[in-house]
Order: sequence, then structure tokens, then C-alpha cells
Amino acid sequence: MTYPALVRRLRALDPSCGPVRVVAIDGPSGAGKSTFAGLLAAALGGAPVVRSDDFPVPWDGDPLAWWPPVVEQVLCPLAAGRPGGYRRHDWRTGAYVEHVEVPVADVLLIEGVGAARQESPAASRIWLDAPRDLRRRRVLDRDGPELAAAWDVWARAETTHFGADRTRDRADLLIDSARALRPGFAAISGAAPTLIPRTRRD
Repeated sequence: MTYPALVRRLRALDPSCGPVRVVAIDGPSGAGKSTFAGLLAAALGGAPVVRSDDFPVPWDGDPLAWWPPVVEQVLCPLAAGRPGGYRRHDWRTGAYVEHVEVPVADVLLIEGVGAARQESPAASRIWLDAPRDLRRRRVLDRDGPELAAAWDVWARAETTHFGADRTRDRADLLIDSARALRPGFAAISGAAPTLIPRTRRD
């Protein structure tokens, strides 16, 4: 499947949050959710993306702490046909920075741990994953080796959430990001990454 084919599939879905088709991109830390969301947003012609990293979620806190403000500030207004918005939180400085407006778009991407949870008003759920050691290395290479212990705590918390929610079981698409999502990668094909259509089981 190519990105254009996936775009056509997503645009053909019924709206799921007011007039908006919410595409939830979920999976464990280091799976490549942010990278994939950026590539898919570009293929969609600049679709808006709401990222869990833009909300205050401490490494040792509840992985779902970002979800209530997304519901209140983004999803509820969109469900009523109005734009949403939020103040972006810079997790490196601990400060709130610019305001981000979320328009009433054809497709909205939401990415982060919990984006595809059972309560999500998602028209499509996409699950990304890769081997744990690879995911851990990606995060520590990106954010610094001093976060190793914190990442281990986070990984246990997200594993508990995913097990209770059965997130992966409800995914419409499964993507193995172990050999994919490199900058400039233009197609979803074969094993790089593997994209598997799933029948949703709610």
C-alpha cells in the first residue's frame, strides 16, 4: 500500500467527530508514531496533527494524562463543528508556549499513547510497533541516555494500559516500523513497513 492509497482509504471513511475523520496513531514509546504522523499528514496535504508530546505528561506519571485536555479542548469543539485549540507544552523547558489552533478539517491525526484507546472517537486506528530494544534505543538516542530509568518506568505503565485497553486488538492497521519511517520514505510496502488491514473488533 502506498501513502496515496492510504489517504484515499482514510478520506472515504465516515466522519467520527462532528464533520472530522479522526485517525488515531498509537503504539508504545519509540515505535515511530510521530515520524509516521508527520509523513501521513504531508500525504494528506498538511492535515493537522495533535501530539501527546504537546501536553504535560511526566515520565513517571499516567500515560493518559494528556487525553482529558484533548477531549475538552479539541474533540468536544470539533464534535460541535467548531475549531479546537490548546497551548502547546514544551516538555524540555516545562513551559507553555504558543497556542495551536485545530481547524475543522477533513482528517485530523492524533498520535500518542492512548490515542486509539477504546473511548477515542476514531474513524481509523493505526498501531505502530517495533522490538523493545530498538524502541528504547531510539528514545535514548533522541532524548538522552540519562532517561533510561525513566523510560523503563514509562514502558511498564504503557504496557499495563495497552493490556487493559486491548488497543492493538482493535487496530485497523498494524505497522512494523523496525525497518521503516526513515526521512524521505515514500511508500508503505512489503516489510518496510508491513501494513496489515485488520477487521475491527470492538
